[in-house]
Amino acid sequence: MVTQVKSWGNGQGIRFSKDLLDTLGIHLNEYLNIKIVDGDIVLSKTCKHKTLEERAAEYDGELNLDNEISWGESVGREVW
Repeated sequence: MVTQVKSWGNGQGIRFSKDLLDTLGIHLNEYLNIKIVDGDIVLSKTCKHKTLEERAAEYDGELNLDNEISWGESVGREVW
């Protein structure tokens, strides 16, 4: 694939095809890390932490927390 650096406002930009981004799993407004390795530009996806809402959505909004966990006997002034 060949692309071209173009003017974009007061800077320059590079465009990638939608098919390429879909193949890489990169979505609109997603942040990318940029590194220079041996004179080459290397782009990589950032590790984004998910919000609680995003995590719950992966479980159809149900976290199924129906199992109680025993933490043992109280050792201080805990109120149960």
